[in-house]
Amino acid sequence: MTQDQWGSIRDELHQTMGANRFQSWIEPLTYIGTEDGIAHFTVPTNFMGNYVSQNYGDLLLSKITRLNPAVRRIVFDTVLATQDSHVRADTPEATAEPVSAPAVQTRSDNSSDTLNGSPLDKRFTFDTFVVGKPNELAHAAARRVAEGGPVTFNPLFLYGGVGLGKTHLMHAIAWELRTRHPHLNVLNLSAEQFMYRFVQALRDRKMMDFKELFRSVDVLMVDDVQFIAGKDSTQEEFFHTFNALVDQHKQIIISADRAPDEIKDLENRIRSRLQSGLVVDLHPTDYELRLGILQSKSEMYARMYPGLQVERGILEFLAARIVSNVRILEGALTRLFAFASLVGKPISMDLTQGCLTDILRVSERKVSIEEIQRKVADHYLIRHSDLVGPKRVRTFARPRQIAMYLCKLLTTRSLPEIGRHFGGRDHTTVMHGVRRIEELKKQDAQIAEDIELLRRSLEA
Repeated sequence: MTQDQWGSIRDELHQTMGANRFQSWIEPLTYIGTEDGIAHFTVPTNFMGNYVSQNYGDLLLSKITRLNPAVRRIVFDTVLATQDSHVRADTPEATAEPVSAPAVQTRSDNSSDTLNGSPLDKRFTFDTFVVGKPNELAHAAARRVAEGGPVTFNPLFLYGGVGLGKTHLMHAIAWELRTRHPHLNVLNLSAEQFMYRFVQALRDRKMMDFKELFRSVDVLMVDDVQFIAGKDSTQEEFFHTFNALVDQHKQIIISADRAPDEIKDLENRIRSRLQSGLVVDLHPTDYELRLGILQSKSEMYARMYPGLQVERGILEFLAARIVSNVRILEGALTRLFAFASLVGKPISMDLTQGCLTDILRVSERKVSIEEIQRKVADHYLIRHSDLVGPKRVRTFARPRQIAMYLCKLLTTRSLPEIGRHFGGRDHTTVMHGVRRIEELKKQDAQIAEDIELLRRSLEA
């Protein structure tokens, strides 16, 4: 494998992993060369070699062997003389529990840039965030926090599935705070990076520096907080950091892929703290919001590709067909404009279907369990956490059984998989719920009507 080929793999990984994970775990890797079927990399510490091997080793090896089938394994050589010579991706050492962390470089000045754990994306501002019914509360809450001033709710907890705008809003808040209050120390990082720095401080015996750094910020923003679940020591330090900042009336903004009470292996005291502020759900996008996003992006691309015509109905077609998440939707539009520009043709329905065959095939009405749960919860005016929670009162139990029935009807998931999405219930519970609804459909006209309405809405 050549350095150019490694550069291409890095570019691919940056796109698939996201900026935060790429910057933490792939960017520090240095490709040395390949010898006797072994691709050699240097890493700052054994911790990084262990972690990358355990979490990204298979991904790296698959991408390397695609370019060079002769490569059989990867070896990470540490650059620190005090560490062992190497950790191999296909040996037990590579999957061992991480015991140390690579150094984190920061500038020595006291500007807010020194504290930024994650670079901010210039595209993610409030001006580029398209507001619709599924995200209007989250947007309003984010706007309020971004104004600065007295803390009104702490923390602000944003949660939702992939591609619904959590990271966009987090970055938008940070940009707005920088503009309005440039003197504030705004620390924006992922939960993975919090752990990364915490373990590094333990290894270097610099816990006081770590505590001082995190307690000196004015606004703490932590993305993907579900990452610390199950990591006891990291949770302990996060809890103390959280309490210290709240006591100082400092603003905390958290994001996750699910609500606090749905994050497994999260300590109850942390869960309670996260629920003590404003918890806001970013719902899956509806047709109107998807169309608004496409229209906004289309106007931007129209300036980039002047003269390129888009036939009527194309944006509406995409908004109706690509429903999984906004990133795929925007990516499809980007590809469409680029392709049409390269071939010098207007964006017609034939060109769209030909250019986006793979995306449209994948997007052919695959209803997710999460989408079914949201629809049912909204229909019966209950919280998602109650729908999947342990309460057995009929107000929650009947909608829960209807949601299970629709999951069995509209998805290809197995009963055990469905049960895991409903608070870890056993497959026999799902089976009972499905059978019960099948019986009630024949006896209760209102339930039959509700199910038909929900099914049509989900398949639309």
